[in-house]
Amino acid sequence: MIDHMGILVSNRENSKSFYTAAFAPLGYTLVMDGPWGSGYGVNKPEVWLTDGKPTDHIHIAVKAPNRAAVDAFYAAAMAAGGRDNGPPGIRAHYHPNYYGAFVLDPDGHNIEAVCHAPEGA
Repeated sequence: MIDHMGILVSNRENSKSFYTAAFAPLGYTLVMDGPWGSGYGVNKPEVWLTDGKPTDHIHIAVKAPNRAAVDAFYAAAMAAGGRDNGPPGIRAHYHPNYYGAFVLDPDGHNIEAVCHAPEGA
């Protein structure tokens, strides 16, 4: 349903380093970059980083193709300076196959990678 979204970041170069590393295991890359912002996605920008003062922390969940990609996202995000906000695992309170990981980006935004498929699918 959502076509794209924007995030205000306090230091775009710092945030680009984080998102480039964290999104790589999910197949998201920097597809547009200019003075207006930096857009990550698959083929087109889906998540935009824009210079500004973050006023509230937001939550973004991006699709992962499988559970291994969720694990890789978490490891890459943590290695890129992310802060743990929930390690990879089942979140059965959402549904039995909800496998997600949560990290806080450099500005404290809650970024999640999630796979809804059963294990091994």
